[in-house]
Amino acid sequence: MRFHYGPRSLPRREFLTHALLGSGACSLFPSIGLGEETATIVNRDLATAMEKADLSMLFRGSTAVECQAWQKEFRARLMKLLGDSTTPPKWTTVEESRAEFDKYTRFELLLKADGVPSLPVYLLVPKGLKNGEQAPAVLCVHGHGAYGNDTVAGRHDVEGVSQAIENANYDYGRQFAERGYVVAAPCMIPFGRRVNRNSYGGNDPCAVTFVRMQALGKLPITANVRDLRWSIDLLRSRPEVNGEAIGCAGLSYGGRMTMMVSAIDERIRVASVSGALNLMQERMTARHSCGSQMIPGLLKYGDYSEIGSLIAPRPCVWETGSKDGLIVPKWDEVFRDRLRRTYKALGSADKLHFDRFEGGHEWSGRIAFPLFDEVLKG
Repeated sequence: MRFHYGPRSLPRREFLTHALLGSGACSLFPSIGLGEETATIVNRDLATAMEKADLSMLFRGSTAVECQAWQKEFRARLMKLLGDSTTPPKWTTVEESRAEFDKYTRFELLLKADGVPSLPVYLLVPKGLKNGEQAPAVLCVHGHGAYGNDTVAGRHDVEGVSQAIENANYDYGRQFAERGYVVAAPCMIPFGRRVNRNSYGGNDPCAVTFVRMQALGKLPITANVRDLRWSIDLLRSRPEVNGEAIGCAGLSYGGRMTMMVSAIDERIRVASVSGALNLMQERMTARHSCGSQMIPGLLKYGDYSEIGSLIAPRPCVWETGSKDGLIVPKWDEVFRDRLRRTYKALGSADKLHFDRFEGGHEWSGRIAFPLFDEVLKG
């Protein structure tokens, strides 16, 4: 089978190689000669540009003083790229429903404030807390999928959620609640109840939302960072929460957003990033990524690894399943090495953890649960 691609037809294998890599693909991928091309092919040209991305602010130092100065400078650059992610100074909370379970109560809340879209949040409060007793809390972030935060909160009563939970051990919010944590599980855009997928004509809501918000000078990732920080405000406002003992955990896009909010908001004391050990340079060179993860201009200065490095020296575990097809060998080690450099410079190498478990694109918790207990309950 042959495909027409540019001025000449190509065998299927060469076509797919062109489509995925381009002739200028990054050297971390096998080099495949494709012969002479006379036409300008945009995906090939962009792959070449990605390979040559400047990344001018990579941390190359070795001391704590150098690392702290770099973190201050890179965080300022990141905040400029993202724009305003501050939370509403005042808001109201509407309780939409509640459900009682053996070990916790689940509240379905809607946070409302002037000038920003309302935020749906599940709040899971463990039972058995004594009057005046405060529990540690975890902000639990969902990934891609039609169910939004329903999976994380363990909504088995919603059709399809049980299978999604089984596929990815997805109800880690419920699991944290049963371990005695107050859990906030907000719904991100454009997922769950915050999107009408039928109105997109089969197009990706992440891509469409990114383009539409760009027209307004806004970014989906920034809106979601704001809503995650708003959820932290919610937790800290609750009388049953120890506001100095808050962690954050998420899978897939939830892992990416756990990385983002933990890098920006130092009220998070410990984090678990699952299924998100990807670099933007890798994804944009050889594959694609969703608009909800895009930070325009980032590759001029750094990558997701530099954002993750802003979490240091706070404890963090990065989970990767052995069969997770979204984690690309060699690139994942580039990410790990950059993280190791910052933690080592800050004298905190023992606070950086990697959970390489047997499994796929799923939540593990093997290292995260005891780490959170140590940091937040110790």
